[in-house]
Amino acid sequence: MNLLASMRYLVALDEHRHFGRAAQACHITQPALSNALRALEAEYGVVIARRGRTYAGLTHEGELVLATAQRMLRESEVLQQALRSEEGRPCGHLRMAAVPTAIPMLSRFAALLQQRHPGIVPAVLTMSSQELETGLETLSLDLALGYIERMHLRDVKLEAWPQSIEHYFLLRRAARPAADTLRIGQPIGWAEAALQPLCLLTPDMHNRSIVDQAFRSAGATVTPAIETNSVLTLVLGVVAGEVCSVLPGAMVAAVRSQRELEALPLVAPEVTTPIGFMTQQGVRPSRALEAALALLRTPQWQAQVEMHSGALGA
Repeated sequence: MNLLASMRYLVALDEHRHFGRAAQACHITQPALSNALRALEAEYGVVIARRGRTYAGLTHEGELVLATAQRMLRESEVLQQALRSEEGRPCGHLRMAAVPTAIPMLSRFAALLQQRHPGIVPAVLTMSSQELETGLETLSLDLALGYIERMHLRDVKLEAWPQSIEHYFLLRRAARPAADTLRIGQPIGWAEAALQPLCLLTPDMHNRSIVDQAFRSAGATVTPAIETNSVLTLVLGVVAGEVCSVLPGAMVAAVRSQRELEALPLVAPEVTTPIGFMTQQGVRPSRALEAALALLRTPQWQAQVEMHSGALGA
C-alpha cells in the first residue's frame, strides 16, 4: 500500500463527498480508490468511511485519520519544495483563495508573485468565507484573502496580514459615458441606494450580510432584483441591464475601464471592512508560501493595494 497516495484519496473523498468524483479528481478508477481506502482501514484496524448506497461521511475514527492525512500531505509538499528549490529560486504549488469580492486583489497578487518567481505555480480560487476558513483549518489552503474580523469564529488560530480597509460604492450606468475611465461620482446614502433595483450577492455570502446590515442601519429594507454568487454577474448585470450593484473598492477598481459606468461612494452610514491575508498559525511554511509572505511586505505590492482597493481616492 502506498500510504501517502491512500491519504490523498481520503482527503479527496472528504472534499468531494462522493466516491466517483473523488476518484475522478485523483485520476484513478472508483474501485481503485475504494480498494485503497479499505487497505487504509485494514492498516489501522478501524472503519474510516460510512458506506451505503451512497457516501455517508466519515466515522469518528475516520475524522482522526483525515486530520493526520491533511498534515502528512502538507508536510510532503513542504519537503518537496525544499528539495526542489534553489537558493533564491523557490518553486512549487501555492494554493490560495479569496472571498468573491476580493478576487481582483488576489489575482493581481498571484500575477506579481509568478512574475517574481517563475518556479511558483499559484492556484487562485474563489470561496465563501466559510469555505475559506475551512480550507485554512484543514491545510488545503496555504494562503487566504478575506475578512479578518471573522478570525475568532474557528478554534484554529490564524495569523493575519491586513491589506486594506474596504469602502463601498453603488455601481450604476452613467447618464453619459466618461471620456476615459469609470467616474467616481458624488456620495449617495444607503437609504437612497435602497430605492434602486439591485443586484446583490446571495445571503450565504458574508459580503451580503455586511450590505444588509448597512441598509438596516439606514432604516431601509431591500429585496434584490437579482441575486448571485458570482462577482462577474454583479458587474455584467449593471453593464447589460437596468440594475445597480453594491461593490467594495477592489471590485470597482477592476472595472475602471468601463467608462459607461459610475461608482458613487455609499455613506450614512459609512461602512468600512478590513481585508487581509491569513494563514494557519504555527504551520511550517513551504518555500512558495515564504516567497508570498515576503512579497506582501514589499513597497511594490503595498502600492498595488493602495491603488486598487479601499476608498479609491473618493
